[in-house]
Amino acid sequence: MTSSATEPGVDTFPYKRTCPFTPPAQYTEMAEEDVVEVTLTGSGLRIWTISGYHTIKQLLTDPRISASRKHDNFPFYFIAPPEFRTETSFIGYDNPEHTKTRRKAAVTFTNRQVKRLRPRIQEIVDEYIDKILTMTPPIDFHREFSLAVPMTVICELLGIPQDEHDFFIEHGTCLLGGHSTPEQRQAAIVEVNAYVDKLITLKEKEPGEDLLSRAMAEYAASGEEYTRRDLFNMIRLLMNGGHETTASMLSLGTAALLENPDQLKLLLDDPEGMIEPAVEELVRLATIGDTAIPRVALEDIEIGGKTIKAGDGILCLGLNGNRDPEIFPEPEKLILERGTRKHLGFGHGLHHCIGADLARLEMQLVWSTLFQRIPSLRLAKPFLEIPRKEGAVIYGLWELPVTWDIPAED
Repeated sequence: MTSSATEPGVDTFPYKRTCPFTPPAQYTEMAEEDVVEVTLTGSGLRIWTISGYHTIKQLLTDPRISASRKHDNFPFYFIAPPEFRTETSFIGYDNPEHTKTRRKAAVTFTNRQVKRLRPRIQEIVDEYIDKILTMTPPIDFHREFSLAVPMTVICELLGIPQDEHDFFIEHGTCLLGGHSTPEQRQAAIVEVNAYVDKLITLKEKEPGEDLLSRAMAEYAASGEEYTRRDLFNMIRLLMNGGHETTASMLSLGTAALLENPDQLKLLLDDPEGMIEPAVEELVRLATIGDTAIPRVALEDIEIGGKTIKAGDGILCLGLNGNRDPEIFPEPEKLILERGTRKHLGFGHGLHHCIGADLARLEMQLVWSTLFQRIPSLRLAKPFLEIPRKEGAVIYGLWELPVTWDIPAED
């Protein structure tokens, strides 16, 4: 199974979803073979795709694979010139550096820290719903709510002023949206780096109650040194991984519930009991990071009846793994009651998403509140006509037009 190279310098996975929650047509054959060699569009780079649920989990715990972007055959979602290859966080590190750096950033995402955020996140959700209800429908829910809520959470965590939130929304879209060139992405990296450097300097001089200041204080109290690189990693992780991914899930999940009224009714009838499994099932169904698990083989690996040679690029297809019918019967259906954390929506193994619990909390609070407060919420445009972020490293929607009934004035 191959595709031809067409645009030097820009690399994309050559297959697109046939509808928002349906895998590309080619995925059926790839799932049957489990381990398949594919040619990326653009560079002509040959890589291996992994589709089986168990095979993906096996590979992601194998020490013979690398997450480092420094390898020549690393399957980037875009091919950048050598001078543009920058490792933006510990997701691109291997052990022992990965564990050492991740442990420092983990102070941000402990259960204790996440639970402390719950009341404020609920306030933020309510504030943006209040704002929506002052508007005249239809509105773009993605722009007015899905992007705004997680960005407000992150910026408050970091002590970033409200009037600077748009800077990170625009740069996050540039880095992960799929429409920008390598040069535009690199320019965004440079601009974000400059801002982050300025922010760290400010917090060193004038620490506050924000997460960044607390992290720096905890390092100091423990006697453990930190570097600017460590702090850059933590901030980038929050800004990119915690914003774009959660925003995409909020829009896709909201649309999925509106398109499945029987499942939405289950959630409305028992929000407290159903919200946790609902979030897990929606994350499984959407699998927004389908092509966001690239690796390189460090040694020859025999897996799925194939030999992946040392130096070969690997792409674990989370969407196929999350559609494995042996693990998830009738995988194409949204079935909230079967929601389980067994899915691969947050990755697996060493690089399992460090912010998964924060993302879960945001989604739980949004979907347990939104439909209670706006029960007449509905799509203002047929779902299949809504433009999608095909080819982006994080899958999602470019917009989500919604409407609702405005109560008649007395």
